[in-house]
Amino acid sequence: MAWIVLVVSGVLEAVWAAALASSQGLSRLRPTLLFVAALAVSMAGLGYALRTIPVGTGYAVWVGIGAVCTAVYGMVFLGEAVTAARLVCLMLIVAGVVGLRLVS
Repeated sequence: MAWIVLVVSGVLEAVWAAALASSQGLSRLRPTLLFVAALAVSMAGLGYALRTIPVGTGYAVWVGIGAVCTAVYGMVFLGEAVTAARLVCLMLIVAGVVGLRLVS
């Protein structure tokens, strides 16, 4: 259960990052409210998962999932560059996350 919560919390990290960017410096109400809500739930989930998952592993997985999801969001919805090198780097992060799960 802790791993499921950790993955969902990692995805919510991408949600709050995207909402933070959309809030234009916390000046727009709806994205700011989404940012605060997603941040709170993401952190609560991380805290829950770290009860049973070692902190180094849990935090690395949480950040990795959030980073990959945020980068993919940027490429798909915000027109950020999609290059072979960038995709390879994102795949390496995913491989690291999977590897940490397998050895934990």
